[in-house]
Amino acid sequence: MKILTAAQMREIDRQTTEELGMPSLTLMENAGVQFVKALERRFPNLAEMRIAIICGKGNNGGDGMVIARQLWMEYGAPRVVLLADPAALRPEARINYHYLEGIGLEPYLVRDLNEWRAIKPEIEGSTLLIDAILGTGLNTALEGFFLEIVSDLNTSLPGVPVVSVDMPSGLPSDTGDYVGESVRANLTVTFTAPKVSQVFPPNMLNCGELIVAPIGTPPALIERRPDFFLNLVEARELKPLVTPRLRDTHKGDYGHVLIAAGSRGKTGAAALTGQAALRSGAGLVTVATAESALASVAAHSAEIMTEPLAETEAGSVSARALEFERFSGILKGKSVLAMGPGLSTHAETVDFVRRVVHSFRLPMVLDADALNAVAGVPELLNGRDRVVVITPHPGEMARLMGKSTSDVQAHRVENARALARAQNLYVVLKGLRTLVAEPGGQVYVNPTGNPGMASGGMGDVLTGLIAGFLAQFSDRPPEAAICAAVYLHGLAGDLAVAEVGEMPLIAGDVLRCFPAALRQVGS
Repeated sequence: MKILTAAQMREIDRQTTEELGMPSLTLMENAGVQFVKALERRFPNLAEMRIAIICGKGNNGGDGMVIARQLWMEYGAPRVVLLADPAALRPEARINYHYLEGIGLEPYLVRDLNEWRAIKPEIEGSTLLIDAILGTGLNTALEGFFLEIVSDLNTSLPGVPVVSVDMPSGLPSDTGDYVGESVRANLTVTFTAPKVSQVFPPNMLNCGELIVAPIGTPPALIERRPDFFLNLVEARELKPLVTPRLRDTHKGDYGHVLIAAGSRGKTGAAALTGQAALRSGAGLVTVATAESALASVAAHSAEIMTEPLAETEAGSVSARALEFERFSGILKGKSVLAMGPGLSTHAETVDFVRRVVHSFRLPMVLDADALNAVAGVPELLNGRDRVVVITPHPGEMARLMGKSTSDVQAHRVENARALARAQNLYVVLKGLRTLVAEPGGQVYVNPTGNPGMASGGMGDVLTGLIAGFLAQFSDRPPEAAICAAVYLHGLAGDLAVAEVGEMPLIAGDVLRCFPAALRQVGS
């Protein structure tokens, strides 16, 4: 699903009305109908609630007046407050204002703060508040009249659920940066597509639960635009990757993942990566690790095959592992190479990583110490004639790009997209709203995951899942497999946190809940 800016949304609305001939009044009516349907799903006791709708003078207020009429037909008259003189209403909003007059549901008119303070006691008796004051066009902080009203709504109705129409009033559409006071909604029903600030922190927190409702705009009108490069990953898009397997298949049909990982004292990282690749459904998984670490890795899982590699005096993989074509032989027949977790930053290990990345062309997933090894030689990462996936956290991304971590975090989308395009690779930039950027410039935003996943081993699990999905689905675009792995990793974390809570959550819990995540997406 595309994520749109305010300008992009206006262009889509213009095309829908001017080129396809759908009247804007029809779009407004559809928005009101879809909003009420969302209310009915969320509030089974809607008929018993005392509803107040606060409307502005623009199209958002027009939506609010349609909602008022729809509610009046099914549940009785809500209280409607109009923060404008009727003569100042936008054309479609004015028509819907007259419709309200026609059915005897005239809004309370509030044109200054004195009138607002006079009407507040009526609103404070409500048990559901609908915010239809300001829509998606705002790009500056609220002040004056609207600031005081929004502040009052945030403080004077404790415990009363607030549902915003399209966008919480005061929230800018096009940025995740906080710019000032806005309505703090429990639920936001937006139309056609999610907007940028509804997806990214910190402003997404003011949206509460987000529902995206169709209002008649043809999806093809949005999807055919390659310049709309932000996408929200949805469970429904992943179903083709989690459908039941054909009965006459065998393990060779689902790929063989090779994982180069681990060192003395860091065997858990290699084991977690291997277990995750197995859990993803890969047919075969082999972990190649330092010889002295092999027994410990093997002990974690009977299903993982192992290969010993020459090691340094510190117990990490040595560059000598590449001698006598030893590593080349191990790579034969493998579908994907995942490299990095627990390898260490020993000089010989760094040399090993760089030579492998330079010399071999099979699909690679690089994480952790593999990223540290190539940070000083970004030309090694070029994926022009192969699939290269990197999975940095913000600090690793900063080292790869020669920037500060704060700059990476301040411009996550721009940085991930720039690196993916420049090096022809796939960037999985981890964090709240993990991003998947692909070489063609599209960026996919993952909505799953939680703060409990900020603990050791989570990245190792993700690396194994990505490698496993790439191995199984080599016939699909790599971004499909990568997005599936990222989404399911976060979803498994969400299912696990529901069981154990955030503080005690560990990577093993995510692995344990991964089958449930697969079932949920596939159902």
